[in-house]
Amino acid sequence: MNAIHTDKAPAAIGPYSQAIDSGAGIVFVSGQLPIDPATGTFPEGGVQEQTRQSLTNAKAILEAAGLGLQHVVKTTVFLADMADFAAMNEVYAQFFTAPFPARSAVAVKTLPKGALVEIECIAAR
Repeated sequence: MNAIHTDKAPAAIGPYSQAIDSGAGIVFVSGQLPIDPATGTFPEGGVQEQTRQSLTNAKAILEAAGLGLQHVVKTTVFLADMADFAAMNEVYAQFFTAPFPARSAVAVKTLPKGALVEIECIAAR
């Protein structure tokens, strides 16, 4: 296993890696909060702006692993409120092209730091 790290995404806020390259052609990207790595804060706005930042963070981590969003095979989207699903989905659709990755989207009671969305992904070489 090899830990992946980039300064173009927020540092881990706990005992975990931004991503792990399994060594078997699979990269697991930890859940990305919508933290702007330059400011350490969430972008202004709502779930769409936060979705854009979360996916931008995931993209930066994938790039550090030598991959791109086209390599993503599975995502999991955690929403603080399922009522935000359609708004999240509008932005999400701007980041991926067919064949789209498999996806789960779930509502959770709360997310770290009061985020509206967190997104994790799995990519294959």
